[in-house]
Amino acid sequence: MPALKILLVNPPHTAIGSRVPREQLPPLGLLSVGGPLIDAGFPVRLLDAELGPLSLGQVVDAVRREHPDVVMLGHSGSSSVHVTVLELAALFKQAMPGCCIVYGGVHPTYHWQEILAEAPQIDIVVRGEGEETATRLMRALSSNTPLSDVPGIAYREQGQVRTTGQAPMLTDLDAWRIGWELIDHSRYSYWGGRRAVVVQFSRGCPYLCSYCGQRGFWTRWRHRDPVRFAKELARLYRDHGVRLINFADELPTGSRKAWKAFLEALIAENVPLTLVGSTRAGDIVRDADILHLYKRAGVIRFLLGIESYSEATLKRIRKGATVSEDQQAIQLLRQHGIISMATYVVGFEEERDADYWHSLRHLLRYDPDQIQLLYVTPHRWTPYYETVADREVVEPDTRRWDYKHQVLATQRVPPWRMILWVKFMEATMQLRPAALRRVLFGKDAEFRHAMRWYTRMGRRVWLREVLEFLFGPRPSPTGQTLRSFAGESLATTEYAMAVRRPVRVPVTVAPGEPMACE
Repeated sequence: MPALKILLVNPPHTAIGSRVPREQLPPLGLLSVGGPLIDAGFPVRLLDAELGPLSLGQVVDAVRREHPDVVMLGHSGSSSVHVTVLELAALFKQAMPGCCIVYGGVHPTYHWQEILAEAPQIDIVVRGEGEETATRLMRALSSNTPLSDVPGIAYREQGQVRTTGQAPMLTDLDAWRIGWELIDHSRYSYWGGRRAVVVQFSRGCPYLCSYCGQRGFWTRWRHRDPVRFAKELARLYRDHGVRLINFADELPTGSRKAWKAFLEALIAENVPLTLVGSTRAGDIVRDADILHLYKRAGVIRFLLGIESYSEATLKRIRKGATVSEDQQAIQLLRQHGIISMATYVVGFEEERDADYWHSLRHLLRYDPDQIQLLYVTPHRWTPYYETVADREVVEPDTRRWDYKHQVLATQRVPPWRMILWVKFMEATMQLRPAALRRVLFGKDAEFRHAMRWYTRMGRRVWLREVLEFLFGPRPSPTGQTLRSFAGESLATTEYAMAVRRPVRVPVTVAPGEPMACE
């Protein structure tokens, strides 16, 4: 039987951040699946509908022209793009009834049962890391062998939803390569027109933040070989002109030894790369004596999750951080010419106006170089979900559950006043004299470029969000609690691929395989 023709589709996303900057990063998740599929002998192509972005009709036309046997859908904005995935899959089935539709990502990993029960256009769900699972699945489909032999998937058989249990965790991340040949690097840029890619040095995070939608998906923290990883980044620069490396890791600095080895290896490669990513303030404080290596390797910005000014809130959401540690990390980064971006989340509690004022004063004391305010967004598989399940939903369109729109009501502050506070806090932080001085007179040219680029981008996003609130659909009372709107908590399945737990819902299991949520 000839190899199946596979098309990877990155759906268009509606998030404000995806549209306004006019720059686009490649879909790392699909590329990570594509590389192993190519190496296994399958003809693979990528359709990135974020480029444009393409309308749904344009996506369907492009897919029809490819005549694929299998369409594999996935997106990094997993939950907020889910509705779009279902719409596209239905259109694909209508246009190509015989095409097999495979859906993967964080959201379908946990919602596989209801997806397969309610969305007939989805044929198979890949649960968890996709490199090995997708390759096994395509081999099974190509050779017409039973799907029950493929661990880590869910599917329908004779009208019943079946699962093959736990997906294998990848212990050697270097054994699975990224399919960089699937993209035209010239079409992807970030940081003001610099050719860019998204990478992962590590996967997972050992911390237990209750609201995080990622920690259970990756099961545990692992990292690439530091030297091999540095050589891969250097090749991207030399062969494809890549200048900007955006780390998708939850915690790239998780191992001081491994991270230091990577920095030293990248410095030895002597390539002018710019590195941006996210990490924890505690790791910056831990690495105070090697932050000069961060700078020499090209690190220009780290995003730090500040989350709240309240120690009680940080403890309640299991952040595992302290206010003093956050402030120290910002100061250390500044001393080494590295930009600090503080993310701050509103909506964790039933906040009052005074809480927003205290938050602003707290952020001013922190004095970060850049700020990003987000709205808390509940995921059903996280422990946090149950703590807010009885709060009212004010945004029924889940495509807007993207951290940039208010989802849950706060009884004491109506939506119009919440966005007023959020926009006021953002403007105050970005227009304060200290921030303007760094934009105009930063320590070096790279620092100034980064500050000016973010200021330009932030201005467009800020204005777009204000105009959308004034003239678009606004958050408003729905009369529904989060529980009645979205369903019961799925927290018992959060570690479905790492910890054996009793199944609490009826489900048919493929013969000889463990239960999906054990």
